[in-house]
Amino acid sequence: MKKSKVFIGLMALLLVLTMLAGCGGNNNAAGNDKGGGAGTGNAGTQQQAGDEISGEITVITQRTDIVDTVFKDYAAQFNQKYPNVKVNFQALSDYEGQITVRMNSDDYGDVLLLPTSIPLADTPEFFEPLGTLEELRKQYIGLEERTVDGQVYGIPIAVNFSGVLYNKKVLNEAGVTETPKTPEQFLAALQKIKDKGDAIPLYTNYADSWPLTQWEAVLTTVAGDVNYVNIKQPNTDDNFVPGQPHYELYKVMYDAAKQGLIEDDPTTTNWEASKADMAGGKIGAMVLGSWAIGQVQGLAENKDDIAYMPFPTNAGEVIMPLADDYTLGISKHSKNKAAARAWIDWFINESGYPTEQAGGMSPVVGAPLPDTLKQFEGTDVKFELQTPAQPGQEGLVDKIDKDAEIGLWQPEFKKRIVEAAIGNLDESYDDIMKDLNDAWVKSRVKFVQ
Repeated sequence: MKKSKVFIGLMALLLVLTMLAGCGGNNNAAGNDKGGGAGTGNAGTQQQAGDEISGEITVITQRTDIVDTVFKDYAAQFNQKYPNVKVNFQALSDYEGQITVRMNSDDYGDVLLLPTSIPLADTPEFFEPLGTLEELRKQYIGLEERTVDGQVYGIPIAVNFSGVLYNKKVLNEAGVTETPKTPEQFLAALQKIKDKGDAIPLYTNYADSWPLTQWEAVLTTVAGDVNYVNIKQPNTDDNFVPGQPHYELYKVMYDAAKQGLIEDDPTTTNWEASKADMAGGKIGAMVLGSWAIGQVQGLAENKDDIAYMPFPTNAGEVIMPLADDYTLGISKHSKNKAAARAWIDWFINESGYPTEQAGGMSPVVGAPLPDTLKQFEGTDVKFELQTPAQPGQEGLVDKIDKDAEIGLWQPEFKKRIVEAAIGNLDESYDDIMKDLNDAWVKSRVKFVQ
């Protein structure tokens, strides 16, 4: 029953994407020899031939690991189609923190990833519209996250799924032969890794900060409900109370830290080193998006040692949410918007980045499912998109979050949880959750009557 159930789910997803591809017709930019492809927005003249588009652009990326290798190859391939465009790259190690500082000026590149910390309503202040949602959704999925008043400002570089990246060999050698499904089983597995003494059970990447925000992406899994994040969450005062998804999600983080199942000194972690350490069997698990699978597998002696599982949950259904990776957009201050748009269209449609480097699905309508989804055939895991917000409530969670200064997609309260758990702060987990919920309630009433 489970096998047929997930097979139907995967086939249904594939069928939906295939049907959408039929709706897209000849609008698919990958097949457009004119080289501009997507949409009819304001960011460039999309019908210009490759040799008619010229200029110099700066592309800002978070991929410090491949900016000097893979991205340079991309530029060479891009120049075969657009010979008169010079592409420069800048990679930021703390992308969110560094790019938001730069956005206080007009100098933040031409093509960049839209920071998740920028409220949806503020997006038009910084980015150029790429086209209407009505037109672009014929070509891409996952556009709603950065759509304001019917205009799309960012196209996903990939559609990811979220969960736990782990070293199968580390778990097996610690005596964990079955993938843990519940929080209790997960913590027990981490304890076995600790008892064996050869690896750090759960690596938080505390010092780099941004990896802690990856935990927020598994909220749908903990809820077991695709309606929770955008429909139920903004319409409840009980966001961080016991039994609710946020409480149960971060209780796993707290309990792991409290029980000594994380790094001995979280303040000395290192993101780039952590990937090599996991590949080499020095780390058991990390909570990360599917984009990290390929990065760690590429460093492993045996890539099959690196596996992926849903975040542990007590929900009735196991859902691995499909969601945007970063979205790619054009600076409102770019002097070469046609060239910038040509890069975006080529990068998403022709570079192979979404599946080969981002480890997710391509956002292009009708693109085949990646191999990383196939490992879950025969299980009860479902891959589903989150339900969009109700009309009139678009961006509501962001508004409440910003006003309350909670930082759902920021590292601060996650760091507070870790610090409290390891004894650096004199407060309990329930103290933290109460503070967050009180702030949520106080702010929500301003937006929802």
